[in-house]
Amino acid sequence: MITITKIAVGVKNKNRYNIYIDQGKGEEYGFSVSEDVLIKMDLKKGMVIDDLELMEIAYQEDIQKGFSDALHYLAHRMRSEAEVVRKLKEKEYEEHIIKEVIHKLYTLKFLNDEEFAIALVNTRMNAADKGPVIIAQELKQKGISDVHAEAALQLYTNERQIQHAEKQILKLVKNKSNASTIELKRKIEQTLIRKGYSSYIIEEALRNIQISQDDEQEWNSIQIHGDKALRRYSKYTGYEFQQKMKSALYRKGFTIELIERYLEEIQQEIGE
Repeated sequence: MITITKIAVGVKNKNRYNIYIDQGKGEEYGFSVSEDVLIKMDLKKGMVIDDLELMEIAYQEDIQKGFSDALHYLAHRMRSEAEVVRKLKEKEYEEHIIKEVIHKLYTLKFLNDEEFAIALVNTRMNAADKGPVIIAQELKQKGISDVHAEAALQLYTNERQIQHAEKQILKLVKNKSNASTIELKRKIEQTLIRKGYSSYIIEEALRNIQISQDDEQEWNSIQIHGDKALRRYSKYTGYEFQQKMKSALYRKGFTIELIERYLEEIQQEIGE
């Protein structure tokens, strides 16, 4: 049994209190506690405490420290429950302490996975870059339940997705002006799939935007790609040269007719 002989405010931290005790050998420093623990445990001068009560004080202190660390982590931005748990584990808090901290955070409304999911979806949606598939993956990585994730993703309507996909298609069309129509469409589809848009949304967006090159644009495109292939395969001749050129240009999405036309023209130029 020990007796509390004095309680003094901390010198460096005014929210902590130094507890002095007497174990039968005179007054000595015992331990320090936060203001919350001081009030919760009703610690005061002259109070006699046993080993069980000391363990409870230490337990409450661990919870309070974990809570303070969690608040510091949450101060920068909203976090999911799973993110906070991971952070506390990194700081080597025990499981039972973490559970108490999480319960306290929910009680005081510092944590709310439902609101977190909605906020994340709104942020990603307003950025007009990622589709719902990628956002759903991010929600899962952050430990959001399927129920909360699905509810939040309802905010990202098909209409909104199509609008965002169309904007990205227009950018891709502008940046890939030298591509054939087929290659351009393929690149658009691949890019939008990587960004998390479904095939249905991509098809709808493509239906609303004209991406076909006219005859002059297609001809200019095959000349650009053909000249690159020509430099690569100029060491070949005859049938082998023809096949390598055809294969390279066909992979770029040009029609056989256009490829044949291009090859006829360069054959005249190089005298073959």
